[in-house]
Amino acid sequence: MDTGHGRRWPEAAAKEEPGGRRAGSAKPTRKIGGTVRDRAAEELRNRILTGVLAPGTRLDLDALTVEFGASRTPIREALLELSYEGLVEVAPRSGITVLGLTPRDVLDNFAILGTLAGKAAEWAAARITDEELGHIRHLAEAVVAGHGHDHDPVANSASGEAVHSAGGLVAANWRFHRAVHRASGSPRILTLIRQTVGVVPTNFFDVFPDQTQHSAADHDEIVAALARRDGGAARLAAERHVTEAGAALARFLEGGPRRHPG
Repeated sequence: MDTGHGRRWPEAAAKEEPGGRRAGSAKPTRKIGGTVRDRAAEELRNRILTGVLAPGTRLDLDALTVEFGASRTPIREALLELSYEGLVEVAPRSGITVLGLTPRDVLDNFAILGTLAGKAAEWAAARITDEELGHIRHLAEAVVAGHGHDHDPVANSASGEAVHSAGGLVAANWRFHRAVHRASGSPRILTLIRQTVGVVPTNFFDVFPDQTQHSAADHDEIVAALARRDGGAARLAAERHVTEAGAALARFLEGGPRRHPG
């Protein structure tokens, strides 16, 4: 079947992961809000980024439709989105195969995102208003408290972030970073961050719960630098915050394939 994007979808067949396990046969995924396409893309992206779906895994379209309780169309669209991101390959004869990321890829991706986040924080230090600073302080406190609304779309095209529909802590964390990026006053850097931020799994704190307090300490350092209007310190703190998260994920992936949580 032609997708309309120059690719042909293979007919669904029983595919297996390396080791004989059928991909997409996990228990039904938790509800994470958004459309079926968005939910499927986010869940599968998280599994790929955290190594649950290892490179070389063959995805079974029929099994995925059962798991997500959906028709083939939104699942195909979700997989096509992941193919554009370079995370899966769709081929007429070989089917749908996970390409995944190596630990080196993760370090590179987070280095790029860290550079953008650091520059946004540096510009924010020079341009931030007292009202914006007060709001960012409040958001940093919300991260510590783990506040936030479940299934909150923490970003949109104007905010410069990708849509992340996770629970309270993750939502509060993304609201904090979104506010810092907005305070940069640069639509261009918001666009570039939006295009890059998908390298961060939205279940990051589920995978690395010990990063919660470390993240909050980094936020305090960023807020303090913004309050002093110290662009250099803000840039270094924001960049280090991102690259250290990437290093944690890279080390995690070096441990090999992971089991699907739950």
